[in-house]
Amino acid sequence: MTEQTKIPLPGGEKGKSLFERADGAFGGFDSFKPAPVPKELAAPANRRAKQASVETGTPSHDKLTGPVPPQNARERVAPTVEQTSSAVRPGDCESRPIASKGVRVAFSAAPRTLDRARLQEKALIVPGGPITALVEEFRIVKRQILLAAREARLDDVPGASQRVLICSPLPGEGKTFCAANLALSIAGEKDSEVLLVDADFANPSILSLLGLSSGPDTPQGLMDALADPDVRVEDCVLATDVPGLYVLPAGNRTATDSEFLASERTAEVLGRLTLGAANRMVIFDSPPALAASPAAELAKYCGQALVICRADQTGQSALEDALSLLSGCPDLKLLLNSANFSPSGRRFGDYYGYGSQGS
Repeated sequence: MTEQTKIPLPGGEKGKSLFERADGAFGGFDSFKPAPVPKELAAPANRRAKQASVETGTPSHDKLTGPVPPQNARERVAPTVEQTSSAVRPGDCESRPIASKGVRVAFSAAPRTLDRARLQEKALIVPGGPITALVEEFRIVKRQILLAAREARLDDVPGASQRVLICSPLPGEGKTFCAANLALSIAGEKDSEVLLVDADFANPSILSLLGLSSGPDTPQGLMDALADPDVRVEDCVLATDVPGLYVLPAGNRTATDSEFLASERTAEVLGRLTLGAANRMVIFDSPPALAASPAAELAKYCGQALVICRADQTGQSALEDALSLLSGCPDLKLLLNSANFSPSGRRFGDYYGYGSQGS
């Protein structure tokens, strides 16, 4: 064996380990050190901006490392069923009228009776009916929606937090089913009322789904109020025999639906639906995002968007494209429809004595 102790070492190297000598020979191992960890992490980019000061009119924001968001941006982060990142609301929402607290737009139409047999046939929630798995599942969904609306109302443009867009990437994924059930569920709240708006102008189906008359005596709808300044949108609303539940039909079909939605009158019309009614939620059943353009326009006026995904049917690329188109809404949520498996083992129907059907 070679006697290593007799190998001459450079000056000052005697007694050092092999790693210490290599450190000196190759200029050190500083480049392999881990990156320093900051003592305080930067706030998320979508952190909600604090409400502007009433006295000075100047906004105050959370400390951000990036650019300060504009004053009209009102982003929300709330507990959700499933949430994805979203863009800031466009500045065109600034034109919305500020509602006076002393004024309330009421819906005075005579109540129409919902067809309970029709609701049961279409697997919808039946008001006054038994508690089923479907009822409990939409109770969970509405809690998330109402909680997010309550939190966003503190610093939001008046009325926007009360509007919820129900959409899907493609047809046949259950958006109208979910919109109707969500509205029926919210109508059961003691301190809230709900307006279900049929905004699928090319294929309206809310009146038929609820068993409401769609004959010649049906009043005008949302599109008529947008197209004609002389039509008051509140006069187009149908009252129902379910306390707190109202329905706004789609109205007469036009070839310029998106153009009317993109006009300045839209802010005024939608503002009247919640004028002076802080406890009123507005649910929009919109066309599929990838099949028609009105969904993207309506998203700009809504505080939340619930995107319906059908289990084993909705593709990832279609979902991503839809979320991109709906990015004008600051709070996007996902709802998995027609799911037969729960990883947590949740089975509401068994507890109440009914078979469980995932929604």
